[in-house]
Amino acid sequence: MYRSHTCGELNASHINTEVTLSGWVQKSRDKGFIIWVDLRDRYGITQLVFDEERTPKEMMDRAQKLGREFVIQVKGKVIERASKNPNMPTGDIELLVSELTVLNESLLPPFTIEDKTDGGEDLRMKYRYLDIRRNPVKNNLIFRHKVTQQVRNFLSNEGFIEVETPYLIKSTPEGARDFVVPSRMNEGQFYALPQSPQTFKQLLMVGGMDKYFQIVKCFRDEDLRADRQPEFTQIDCEMAFVDQEDILNVFEGLTRHLLKEVNGVTVDKFPRMLYDDAMRLYGNDKPDIRFGMEFGELNAVAQHKEFGVFNAAELVVGIAVPGGNTYTRKEIDKLIDWVKRPQVGALGMVYSRCNDDGSFKSSVDKFYDQDDLVQWAQVTGAKAGDLICILSGDKNKVRAQLSALRMELAERLGLRKPNEFAPLWVMDFPLLELDEETGRYHAMHHPFTSPKPGQIELLDSNPGDVKANAYDLVLNGNEIGGGSIRIHDKEIQGIMLKHLGFSKEEAKAQFGFLMDAFEYGAPPHGGLAFGLDRLVAILGGQETIRDFIAFPKNNSGRDVMIDAPAAIDEKQLKELSLKLDLK
Repeated sequence: MYRSHTCGELNASHINTEVTLSGWVQKSRDKGFIIWVDLRDRYGITQLVFDEERTPKEMMDRAQKLGREFVIQVKGKVIERASKNPNMPTGDIELLVSELTVLNESLLPPFTIEDKTDGGEDLRMKYRYLDIRRNPVKNNLIFRHKVTQQVRNFLSNEGFIEVETPYLIKSTPEGARDFVVPSRMNEGQFYALPQSPQTFKQLLMVGGMDKYFQIVKCFRDEDLRADRQPEFTQIDCEMAFVDQEDILNVFEGLTRHLLKEVNGVTVDKFPRMLYDDAMRLYGNDKPDIRFGMEFGELNAVAQHKEFGVFNAAELVVGIAVPGGNTYTRKEIDKLIDWVKRPQVGALGMVYSRCNDDGSFKSSVDKFYDQDDLVQWAQVTGAKAGDLICILSGDKNKVRAQLSALRMELAERLGLRKPNEFAPLWVMDFPLLELDEETGRYHAMHHPFTSPKPGQIELLDSNPGDVKANAYDLVLNGNEIGGGSIRIHDKEIQGIMLKHLGFSKEEAKAQFGFLMDAFEYGAPPHGGLAFGLDRLVAILGGQETIRDFIAFPKNNSGRDVMIDAPAAIDEKQLKELSLKLDLK
């Protein structure tokens, strides 16, 4: 038996108890006549004590040689601690060691295994197994476990069945790039790793499973960001004999359950917002509604004078920054520089101060009088003491630019509080979006999303106006889940694929298995998938998913710990009938 107790378990009730502990040496303090060693495991830290009066000299010598991260086993008696530490659960006691066994020695770690470490991110990624020993990473992984456990409990109690679907599937041309896997037994042919289990979960509905879920790995070969990994985890769900309202109710219930059980937060309202309104009021389809700063469209009150910048713009739009009139000219100039960065792409920014006496002072007073500025305040909802920030240009670009500015200002003003949660449904997305380069329409979600009832006929005349029977669940400005009512009729699925540019032959080759299944009594069905990595991060008060993944990739999609991806040898290439030409 390596241990009778854990290092976070012992307290005053164990005094005079003989125990066995195992763990890692966190640190030691050698005073010559007495040595204290902090022993750490997953559960906490226990202080060990060796002293000249009660410890044999041979053991004192061995204790003096203990280095950081040595793995040791100790036996001894729990005694009362002379200098108690009220900040730790084991702070009332220490262990007087009677036996010491070194189970394994350790090299000096490349960074300190402390909550606040001296290791940079790249170094900690390379030695991730050491980073996991630190409380912030360890606690994030335990937190992730708690979330997934609550997900399984809730969905199981709601009658969902967890079913595994294949990882080696067929590549499809829709969506992001696939990761492909060559087949050794089928020369010249390839599997793809799934971007989602979409078609399989629909087939499970055809199979009568009724309510399905899976916590599943998905793979997309696309450019990475802080909140995106080449492999990620979904809480994938599907239901049969349901309409949109049924699905929203179930997954509002799941979200409430998680917030209550994991965060101790009760959320009553899940407001609903049309996609068009989200874009008009917030400039993106995942607005953070924990704070205001809604967009005010100013064309009608800003394009009647001789200010060419506004007059030439498709959209003039502004926000009122609460308390922003306190900003100095230097601070405003920095804001202007911020929106001009390539990542945002604005050409400049107009502003208007809302003074406490009810007057206004703008950066374009040459063109606009006080009556004009009063109207700007009315449209943006600005009050005395606020600052109005205005951008103009192409409608889609300027909305995205002002959205970025809104989020940046909210961050600076402390309005994005991690312990405050504001969920939101965004509804009625466009079914299709136009690729301006190719002139072709693509499915905004995926090719199996059903159009809103009564809109299928619009595909021939006005495809860009067709709305999808789709919905996204947004939490604190992040999309945590999305889904739709699916097409369950072969004829309608064929029409959809035709409008996405598939010939009948191509549709048959790519999706024939699904369309054939629809001819055998496919029920009405729909579903939703949560991004588990992102959901866990937000519930944990953060937005970077990497901190909640045990072994994440870096921004180049590399695992620097195991040095992957990597080349394979010629023998493997030959077996796979592959030849690399890197010239």
